[in-house]
Amino acid sequence: MTENANAAAAAAQATTAVLIGQSTVQIWGMSSAERLTRQLARAGVKDVRVSAEGLENVGSVVILRIDFAYDQRLIDALATRPGATLVAGGVAIASAVAGRDAQAASGVLASGEAPVGTEILDSEGLAGSYNRKLRKREIAFVIPLNSQSVKDVEARSFAGSYKGVTDFVTKYWWPAPAKAVTKWCAVRRITPNQVTYLGLLLMFVALGMFWEGWYLLGLIPAWIMTFLDTVDGKLARVTMTSSKFGDILDHGIDLIHPPFWWIAWIIGLEKAGMPVAHPELLVWIIVGGYVVQRLFEGAFIRLWGFHMHVWRPFDSFFRLITARRNPNLVILTAFTLIGRPDWGMILVCAWIVLSLVVHLFQLVQAAVESRSRTLVSWLDAA
Repeated sequence: MTENANAAAAAAQATTAVLIGQSTVQIWGMSSAERLTRQLARAGVKDVRVSAEGLENVGSVVILRIDFAYDQRLIDALATRPGATLVAGGVAIASAVAGRDAQAASGVLASGEAPVGTEILDSEGLAGSYNRKLRKREIAFVIPLNSQSVKDVEARSFAGSYKGVTDFVTKYWWPAPAKAVTKWCAVRRITPNQVTYLGLLLMFVALGMFWEGWYLLGLIPAWIMTFLDTVDGKLARVTMTSSKFGDILDHGIDLIHPPFWWIAWIIGLEKAGMPVAHPELLVWIIVGGYVVQRLFEGAFIRLWGFHMHVWRPFDSFFRLITARRNPNLVILTAFTLIGRPDWGMILVCAWIVLSLVVHLFQLVQAAVESRSRTLVSWLDAA
C-alpha cells in the first residue's frame, strides 16, 4: 500500500461515535447503548459520546440512533465509510460524517432524515450480502428496538453468530438449546472463557473415561463439551466479549483434542474386552488423517484465499458430514448404544480415509480449474 493510500485509509477509519436518542430495552442482558459501545469497540471506535459538541477537528464520526439494533457488519462498514447514511424502512438511522458536520447531522438523524450530501444506503448496500467471516449469505439486520422486537433482535443476532458451513450437529441439532443457554449465560454475565474452561474440564473427563473403556459414561461429558463449544462462541459474538486469548483457547482446544479422544477410545477397547486387530494402524489413520486433512484445508486457503468448504455447493454439503469431531462422535455413539464401540471406531477410521480421498479430489479439481479461471466461493459469486 502506498503512503497516500495509508493516509487515506487512516482518515477513513472513524475513531469517534455519537449515540443519539433513547432506549430502555435490554438485549442479551445489555442496554442498547452498552451493546453499541461494544460493537463500536470491535470496529475500532473507542471514543463513544452522547453529544456531538466539540468534534469539529475530528476526521470521521459515526452517529447512531440507539432505538435501533444493528448487525455488527453495519457498524464495521460505517466505521470505514465516511459519507454513508444507513436507512431502514425509509428512515435514516445512522451516518458517518466529518467531525465539523457531526452536530448538525445528529439533529437531522434524530428526525429520521439523512444528512445533506451523504450517500443513502440500505443494509445490503452498506454491508453486502455475504458474511465472509461466518461463510454464509446473509443480509445484515437492522431492527427498530422496542419491547416487542427484543425477541426478534436476539433471534437474528444469535442466528447471525452461526457459521453457515459447518457440521450437521452444530447446524441442525444445537441452535435451539444453545440459544437458550447463551441467553441464560448472558443475563448472568457469565463470560465465554468461563464456558470454555468448563468445556476443557469435560474434555479431560471424557478422555479419561474413554481411556478406561467406560464409553457410555464418557459420551455424556463428551457431548456436553461439544455443546458448550457451540455456546462459548455464540456467547462471545452476541455479547461482543470475545478476546484474543479466548479465541486462541477455544480454537486450540478444538484443534488438539479430537485425535486424543479417538486414541483413548482405542486403548479403552482392550480394557473393555473388545480389542481390535492392528490398533497401531488405527492410531496412524487417526493421527495422520487429522494432520493431512488440516494440511489440505490450509493449502486450499493459501492457494486460493478461501475455505475449500465454501468453493461449490457440494463442498459445503460435504462439510456437514466430513470426518470431524461431531460426525465421528455420532458414529461412535450409535455403535456404543448397540454394544459395539469397536465397530464404531473401525467405521470412524474408514470414514477418515474416505474423507481424505474426497478432500484430495477437491484440491486436484481446484488446481485444474484455477489454470483457466479465478476460483470464487459459490456463496460470494455475484
